[in-house]
Amino acid sequence: MFGLIVSGRLVQTDFSQVGETQFVVTLPEADSIKHIVIFLTGVQPFPDGFGGAVYFSWPDENTSLSWHLLGNISNEKPSAIFKISGLKTDASSFSQGLFLKQQSVAHHAQVGISVEPLQQIIGLTPVTNSEPSSLPSFVEFSKFVCENVYNYASGFAQTPNQIVPVPNENYLPLSILTRWYEYFTRKLEQNPNFWKK
Repeated sequence: MFGLIVSGRLVQTDFSQVGETQFVVTLPEADSIKHIVIFLTGVQPFPDGFGGAVYFSWPDENTSLSWHLLGNISNEKPSAIFKISGLKTDASSFSQGLFLKQQSVAHHAQVGISVEPLQQIIGLTPVTNSEPSSLPSFVEFSKFVCENVYNYASGFAQTPNQIVPVPNENYLPLSILTRWYEYFTRKLEQNPNFWKK
């Protein structure tokens, strides 16, 4: 019923049923995987009024098996792309207790699908940043550079009382850098090509 695609690998359809409405597949050597695609194979649709909540589990030696909600699929939305690269070390918002029959193996992740009523699935909140970015890589890079410069410079911020004057040195209030950062990101969001003018 379900399929999983990782770029550069064969399609996986070997989901194991681990509960009445729960299915799991293992992602071997998952360290380098950044995105996954989950889809209905078309062999069998969900029952009317049901869909699949998609979860991701990264092995953590310090905790029991935990699951991160990525999003969902349904008959109306039979496939979805999920970004998992940022989830592999963040266990802060994992849900405990789902799909307990499977065990994780180091460097092997798991994807679980829980068939649930659509009304229930719609109320669930996926982990942030699990949807792949629709921004061009240039925009992402620009935002990264701006944030990096801002964070670096603000690390040296001092109050007027802390500043020891140095001859021939100019000082810039951090508020100026803050205003520039807000201006630049606003312009970038409005028109990613504004810098070409």
